[in-house]
Amino acid sequence: MPAASDSGSAQPSNLRYKRVILKLSGESLSAAGDRGISGAEVAQIAAQVKSALDTGCEIAVVIGGGNILRGAQFSGRTNSVQEATAHYMGMLATTINALALQDALEAAGCQTRVMSALSMDTICERFIRRRADRHLSKGRVVVLAAGIGSPFVTTDTAAAQRALELNADVVLKATRVDGVYSEDPEKNPHAVMYESLDYAEVMEKNLRVMDATAIALCREHGTPILVFNFNKEGNIVKAVAGESVGTWIGPKPAQ
Repeated sequence: MPAASDSGSAQPSNLRYKRVILKLSGESLSAAGDRGISGAEVAQIAAQVKSALDTGCEIAVVIGGGNILRGAQFSGRTNSVQEATAHYMGMLATTINALALQDALEAAGCQTRVMSALSMDTICERFIRRRADRHLSKGRVVVLAAGIGSPFVTTDTAAAQRALELNADVVLKATRVDGVYSEDPEKNPHAVMYESLDYAEVMEKNLRVMDATAIALCREHGTPILVFNFNKEGNIVKAVAGESVGTWIGPKPAQ
């Protein structure tokens, strides 16, 4: 199917999800164990997003900034930078990542818009819900930067919030592991991966999938979360197609 144009495009009748929020960590843009932005990693993600877009699914991406800076690293009273200030610095880091991803997506053939929760008119649009909805309906990938524009709020919570505002069918949480495990699989090779969980289990077992506020938002509104490994070729396409990949959190998907 050809890429969507500005005039919009018809969607396949068998499309599982009409609209998704893809949550990418800042670290997904850097090489494993490294920081900063890797052009190869960004291009690989962009190619997968393009393939997913070609299925007819509408895609908004919420990007983190941990590969550059985390606001939480300045927590504590001994730091000269106030924690609230550091969180705003982290929002700027997400915008740097969003611009890098935008260029890679456009090089891959996608039409894009970067929308920020903070005003940065010379480099991107301000997030306005109706405008974002319009961009998505026209087949553009919308890259959402700066969280929700407030300190002490994670980009995971921003993903849940934007999913509700934009009526997304699911939050796709992209990680470097295959799903949600009972323990860190990189530390314990015997850790068990869950195929599905409900929101209460995630919180009761203290499974660090997303922060508690994000889980609570999704739980309150019945928005499902799919946690999967984006590093496996084709997994983003499989995720938007509703194929069995990763760990499903929330109500059982309709068959």
